[in-house]
Amino acid sequence: MQLLAIGMVLAFAPQPGTWTDLLNGRNLDGWEVVGGGVWSVTKDGAVVGQSDPQNPFEHQSWLYTKQEFGDQFDLSLEYWMRLGSNSGISIGDKSRARYAVPGPDSDGKRTPARIAYEINIDNSPPVDYDVTGSIYLLAKAITGVQSRTDWNTMEIQVRRELIRVTLNGKVIVEHPGLPERPKAGPIGLQLHNSRDVVMFRNIRVREIR
Repeated sequence: MQLLAIGMVLAFAPQPGTWTDLLNGRNLDGWEVVGGGVWSVTKDGAVVGQSDPQNPFEHQSWLYTKQEFGDQFDLSLEYWMRLGSNSGISIGDKSRARYAVPGPDSDGKRTPARIAYEINIDNSPPVDYDVTGSIYLLAKAITGVQSRTDWNTMEIQVRRELIRVTLNGKVIVEHPGLPERPKAGPIGLQLHNSRDVVMFRNIRVREIR
């Protein structure tokens, strides 16, 4: 009877789906640009976020998936950024950074990090929450894991009662999240300001059902 009960629990436990690539390697189909950054895809399939010096943008720029995801999924990606650059991954922000970019709705108190979650990516000396992997304003990641001059691999596990960030194979932060903040929604990639350059590749998601 005990073995049967265990089997029933396992049968009804949430199961991971298959990995889905979020980049097609050719263009930004399935994504939308928010703010004035220049987002493009290189011939080897990486997405690049940067600024046009002839038309620099103010504040932040974001690249959001048009698709939205539930509150349980795994996200895996690789990133590279110029020394001193700042970026992040947005989770659960259904406003799609509407309040973080210049415009009539601009509101610094309603950025993705404040109404949902932002996993910080930073290539400057670590200070406070400005550490790669930190869940901005909620949990600080351990330092010394990121390569500052090469590609890094980040995995983000999102569950109803957990956000876990793994960098280059090492768990660097965990936090349960806040009950008033959603985890379901689109996934966003940030270009923090016009001085930054950031690249992403092999972006995949696996929903947990």
